[in-house]
Amino acid sequence: MKVRTRFAPSPTGNMHIGNLRTALYGYLFARKEKGDFVVRIEDTDQVRLQENATEIIFKTLEQTKLDFDEGPGKEGDCGPYFQSERREIYKKYALELIDKGAAYYCFCTDEMLEQGRKEAESKGEVYKYPKTCLKIDRKEAEERIAKGEKYVIRQNTPTSGEVYFDDVIFGRITVDCSDLDDMVLLKSDGLPTYNFANVVDDHLMGITHVMRGCEYLSSTPKYNLLYAAFGWEPPMYVHLPLIMRDATHKLSKRHGDKSFHDLLDDGFLTDAVVNYIALLGWNDGSNKEIYTREELIEAFDLSGISKSPSIFDINKLRWMNGEYIKNMDFDTFFALALPWIEKEECLKEYDAKKLAKLIQSRVEILSEIPQKLAFLPFVEPHTTEMYCHKKFKLDEAGAKESLEQVLAKYKTIENWCEQEIHDALIALAQEVGKKNGAIMWPARVALCGLESTPGGAVELADIIGKDETIARLENAIKMFS
Repeated sequence: MKVRTRFAPSPTGNMHIGNLRTALYGYLFARKEKGDFVVRIEDTDQVRLQENATEIIFKTLEQTKLDFDEGPGKEGDCGPYFQSERREIYKKYALELIDKGAAYYCFCTDEMLEQGRKEAESKGEVYKYPKTCLKIDRKEAEERIAKGEKYVIRQNTPTSGEVYFDDVIFGRITVDCSDLDDMVLLKSDGLPTYNFANVVDDHLMGITHVMRGCEYLSSTPKYNLLYAAFGWEPPMYVHLPLIMRDATHKLSKRHGDKSFHDLLDDGFLTDAVVNYIALLGWNDGSNKEIYTREELIEAFDLSGISKSPSIFDINKLRWMNGEYIKNMDFDTFFALALPWIEKEECLKEYDAKKLAKLIQSRVEILSEIPQKLAFLPFVEPHTTEMYCHKKFKLDEAGAKESLEQVLAKYKTIENWCEQEIHDALIALAQEVGKKNGAIMWPARVALCGLESTPGGAVELADIIGKDETIARLENAIKMFS
């Protein structure tokens, strides 16, 4: 049996993290098993559809390199791949269920249903549709439909017995049929509900493994009743654990948690985000955390998926993103960093490549770049105490002396570049019998006015230039007068 997985998003907004993880796991498993990865768009909920959401889905798949084998634009034998274009298919199978007695026409109005819900609520009960229309004769129902009366088609769920399904992650799940409702299969607009369409489509598209969030565990028994009614073999179910914001709250785009594109806008790298999402609920049994795409495909196995919820830790993602940045070749990093550098008008007077080199190993996300370089255009007010350093045995007098020595040495440098500046300061330390730090520390403070910055006295001097370096040193020395 050839493995076929599917990613079936609804075009209702940006790609949230849980949805992207579902796509990633389906992709990884299909590639590992040399199978097919299918994409279909579940756009039957017309109320929640958002403009450009479909484009966002395909842009995300392209950015994350989750290439699919079948779907919109890659038509196979199972199309069309937009559910809104499969209306007649769903109607055919809904009518087949009516013929089998597994479904029936329902003419109850919204007002009638709402009244039933209110009565159940007043009694402290969970509302279940009471099969009011089940007793309507088929001929009568068809006559009412012919007259233009609105209707839906409902599943005729057994009122007794049990139904079960086996899940790869959660094992066997069994429920009493008496706890199940007669869910709507075909809505009054002729479009199917998700609960019906996903069963029909998964069967007709030959999906072997259905991966989705564990919030669908409670609905899956109803799906298996539909499979049984049709005489179809159900797929293997893989319900994925929740992704949590913290110990008590689910990660949710409705509550402001970041989508995939929000993370990119914040300066996270696509590969780092994909790597991190892969580890939200899956582990290959090792302590490895950084994976290439090929390594993920090779390592991925359903047995590594956990039942337990995972917490989306933005700090852990920041760390991982920083590792990707540090290990990136410089030209690639520079291309990514340049737009962030150019956002700040005050940074345009400096050599952008030197700025990128200065911060590559010091940023975790790209949006930090302007902040990391904010000290360059000016010297913040500072006090002489900042120049003192216990480790280097520097008091104010010693710091002033070092600054004067550095200033004199800098003035002698003709070929102003990082290597020449470095060699000059090292030579100075040897000449005056001081530790390198006793020379470098006060010089760096003088150039940036801060105790902690990317780069030291050498890199900073090279970036701001000889004239500005000398001016800032002279200004610092005056503070000791």
